[in-house]
Amino acid sequence: MTDRSIGVDGPLCLLRGGGDLATGVAWRLTRAGWPVVVCELPAPLTLRRTVALSTAVTDGRVDVEGLVGRRVADATEAAAIAIAGEVPVLVAPELPDRDDLASDVVVDARLAKRPLDTTIDDAPLVVALGPGFTAGVDCHAVVETMRGHHLGRVRWEGSAAPDTGTPGRVGGRGAERVLRAPGEGRARWRVAIGDRVEDGQVLGDVDGVTVTAPFDGVVRGLIAESVEVAAGLKIGDVDPRSDLDGTHHQISDKALAVGGGVVEAVLTWLARTRRAEPTA
Repeated sequence: MTDRSIGVDGPLCLLRGGGDLATGVAWRLTRAGWPVVVCELPAPLTLRRTVALSTAVTDGRVDVEGLVGRRVADATEAAAIAIAGEVPVLVAPELPDRDDLASDVVVDARLAKRPLDTTIDDAPLVVALGPGFTAGVDCHAVVETMRGHHLGRVRWEGSAAPDTGTPGRVGGRGAERVLRAPGEGRARWRVAIGDRVEDGQVLGDVDGVTVTAPFDGVVRGLIAESVEVAAGLKIGDVDPRSDLDGTHHQISDKALAVGGGVVEAVLTWLARTRRAEPTA
């Protein structure tokens, strides 16, 4: 398949969202040889910033295990970067006009747990990650994001498992893994992603109100200090597992599983499209 808008073989895949799961998707898609463009918010809410393409919004460039994301100014620059094999990160809360960037595949990777503004008509193939979407209604396919036996599976009918409101248990810990803002303001951190921390240790504060470690563990995610947060917003993540040295710079098993599901969805769509094409 040739995408005439940027002149390369293979489907142009546009990801709405550049967080850690979206980055796992981008990793899989680029390994398959397909160009990827990421659209992000002007102030991303990503926690696992060391493994997220969204970090390019604030830093200009990010390298995640050799996958380079680069902030771009517009759709024209995005096309050029995608052709060169890097992942352009475009600040675009809304889907770019198809006259500016005609994508074959749109992946809603924002994990909002509910449909926002993505529709099944946004591209020839629209894939959504996680709960809140119904295949055949809001999108063509849904990829399961809940940890467990169905993680990464593709559904062409129905929906992913409903949102439980509680993070999956890791190392025996669930909801307590998540750090939430004690009030409105900006976070100021005394630790960095990858640091080992102890139960009760002060990690930082939000406008003077301290945030402490819920248990001994490793800091896996911290929201950027430049982001204005609301009370109760997720601002960090502590992992209780003791064997995580260096993994804060690696794409997670969950992100890769979800990315594999998206690749399967694209390949299935391509096969169906080719079978439907008239023979000479």
